[in-house]
Amino acid sequence: MSATAPLRPYHDVRVTARAYVFDRRERERVMRDVIDALWEATSPVGVSWIGFYLRAQGRDEMVLGPSRNKPACSPIGLQGMCGRCLIERKSILVADVRTLGANYIACDPKDMSEAVVPLLDSDGGCDAVLDADSYDVDAFTQHDIDHMGAILLRAGLAARMAPSTLSL
Repeated sequence: MSATAPLRPYHDVRVTARAYVFDRRERERVMRDVIDALWEATSPVGVSWIGFYLRAQGRDEMVLGPSRNKPACSPIGLQGMCGRCLIERKSILVADVRTLGANYIACDPKDMSEAVVPLLDSDGGCDAVLDADSYDVDAFTQHDIDHMGAILLRAGLAARMAPSTLSL
């Protein structure tokens, strides 16, 4: 674990266990519930923004879904970390976004690190990601990825966990 990354209290995140959510209206409501619960638990310990990005139907871009607590870019191309997570179906930890150059989409220039988790269906497909940002360098660890993934499973937003994590 990073010396600077706090151990976030994911045990405080309460979501109702559901079977994998297929209905789009229900899915958006569950996403809002998850974002609100994650924001309440993690914003006091270094998370500056958290939200979902969803693949735009028939286009090579993603659109913003439920999020907290400031505006974010939308739509975004697939060249950033959210797009890479969606395409590669792997979680991504970025210790310092300044190292990414053109591969980083800066919605807030104060953000310094990022964690992105894919929402995988039962076949391993992905049409959305959970994205978290921090104003601190090296703010996220595998602990964050594991717990966010488990919350997505418990909420019924994902049918399985990502097989691995890319650390950048």
